[in-house]
Amino acid sequence: MFYADRMAPGLSAHARRAAIAARIHTDREVDFTSLADEFGVSAMTIRRDIERLEDQGIARRVLGGAIAFGGKATEPSFAARAAESADEKLHIARAVADLLTPQETVILDSGSTVLAVARAIRGRGLGLTIITPSLLVAVELADEPDTTILLTGGKVRPGELSLIGAEAEDFYLRYNCDTYVMGIAGVDGKRGASEYHREEGNVKQAAMRSADRIIVAADATKLGRVQLTNVAPVSSISVLVTDSTPNNPTVKALEAAGVQVVCVNARSAPAR
Repeated sequence: MFYADRMAPGLSAHARRAAIAARIHTDREVDFTSLADEFGVSAMTIRRDIERLEDQGIARRVLGGAIAFGGKATEPSFAARAAESADEKLHIARAVADLLTPQETVILDSGSTVLAVARAIRGRGLGLTIITPSLLVAVELADEPDTTILLTGGKVRPGELSLIGAEAEDFYLRYNCDTYVMGIAGVDGKRGASEYHREEGNVKQAAMRSADRIIVAADATKLGRVQLTNVAPVSSISVLVTDSTPNNPTVKALEAAGVQVVCVNARSAPAR
């Protein structure tokens, strides 16, 4: 097991609102004073942020704070997920890229964490063949030298800019891949990997069947969560890369099941 350290960066107004949206999704309720202290802004600024989120249907203002709209299985926006644990995802992404070897055929999933992996691959000269259902990943690596990008077919999912549906699933039948880097909404020691969106889950399962090794990239907020759609049992996961601590119950459960776990802590991780 590997372990390094972390340090959260400052946030722009846009990123702050996305982070607040992610917090509301996770905690279901927030208060203005705590958020103001956390982000180093005034309570009035937080009120304005909440008003914007209320206009978007993400939150509802109550006395002294806000509560979440929607049910437990509601997926936060891509922007909210990209801002949540952004520094941790950067270091998770670098650790995942360190696990890849030159000339591999790699499936890079959709989602904010795997997009960070795509960025971490840039400049490494790995000469990979990349298969992806993510338009964002494809654009990120389109100009990377000696890299071949294969974009699955399928229906574009708004917001995520991922490709879903039967065409995306059938695409994987053509290829035998070395590694699948999976982004996921929840990882549990008993239930395994799960996802909010059924069609996204179906595409992930198709990708799994084409790969010899499955690397799950998940920040600590995803551990112990079980979402709507089952994607992969614990026995299917080869490696978990996370910023969680080694004593996290999910980490321990996966290790006990034979999964290799790489714990990344950003403060002692080398800069690149």
